[in-house]
Amino acid sequence: MSTKVGIEIERKYVIRMPDLEVIRAQAEHTESTILQIYLPHERGETHRIRRREYSDKVVCTETRKVRLDNMSATETESSVSEMAFNVLSKTPLEGHRPIEKVRHTFRLGEYTYEIDVYPQWKNSAILEVELPSCDAQPMIPEFIEVILDVTSDRKYKNFSMSKHFPRELI
Repeated sequence: MSTKVGIEIERKYVIRMPDLEVIRAQAEHTESTILQIYLPHERGETHRIRRREYSDKVVCTETRKVRLDNMSATETESSVSEMAFNVLSKTPLEGHRPIEKVRHTFRLGEYTYEIDVYPQWKNSAILEVELPSCDAQPMIPEFIEVILDVTSDRKYKNFSMSKHFPRELI
């Protein structure tokens, strides 16, 4: 079992649903189906498990996050077996539903872009851009139309979305 500890810094946007063929043509593109479940946790942290299915493999992780501010959190992530994922999935956090999404990840310049497509929305998606620092200003590719910067909006955090999924803006 490998464990990774670090600080995650990102900006988050609601975007118009992009042309997925254009996204798939980007450098280092990967596509995966994600099932994410929030678990009981200590005050001040979030605890989740994630099953991520690629075309050739399945990766399961357990993650604990402690939010530092609206853009960043300390993150401790460990790989877990599918059996451990299945056991943990039987104890979800009360009042929270599993989140399902398809994630498209690609690189552009120095940034990693993640587009999450949710079955609840038809016209929009979420774009997350991982940043090296809080003051970094990522370039938004011309093939992505930003509707709203939701970096500081708690209702667009996955934890909140697992309790109440926000209505689509467009």
